[in-house]
Amino acid sequence: MVELEHARSILSELGLYTASELLDAKIEDAMHKEATYLAFLSELLDAEIQEKRRRSEETRIKLSRLPHRKTLEEFDFSFQPSIDVKQIKELSTLAFVARDENVIFLGPPGVGKTHLAVGLAMQALRSGMTVYYTSLAHLIADLKKAAQQDKLDRRWHVYTRPDILIIDEVGYMQLERASAELLFRVICSRYENGSIIYLPL
Repeated sequence: MVELEHARSILSELGLYTASELLDAKIEDAMHKEATYLAFLSELLDAEIQEKRRRSEETRIKLSRLPHRKTLEEFDFSFQPSIDVKQIKELSTLAFVARDENVIFLGPPGVGKTHLAVGLAMQALRSGMTVYYTSLAHLIADLKKAAQQDKLDRRWHVYTRPDILIIDEVGYMQLERASAELLFRVICSRYENGSIIYLPL
């Protein structure tokens, strides 16, 4: 019993909290299966890795600021027969992200542009990529505020670091010169360094 507590304490000290919590159950399971020491250790560490990946994905989803968590599997293509399903499936491979290419979803409001963009984002997040979602109005207001507070360089990374930047409601507002220059800088900064998904109104 002392050895078990010691092993649990070591796992916790190493930051392997899931393995520490599951230690008793995994030992009992291994004894029941008459598993080898190697099989037991492998299963225990695999549980730790799976939990770390889940937590990492959850953190990236929260930081992405997506408006919802709808997936491509949930999209009703029969509702929008004009959408090229083959093309969406190609986009879902995320090859466009690997090539640092951009995507524009055109169509009137209500056809599912945001759902498709979020679906691609969820696919990317599940694959370990980073995503950030914003409306054009919020992006401009955020960068203007950062410039006024002399924090533009630091805030800039929010829009230039993610693998995918989603800009929604493009065309909703008329951009005066300063705003247009900020948007142009974002686009130029991401050129061949990351993908943008544009969602014009």
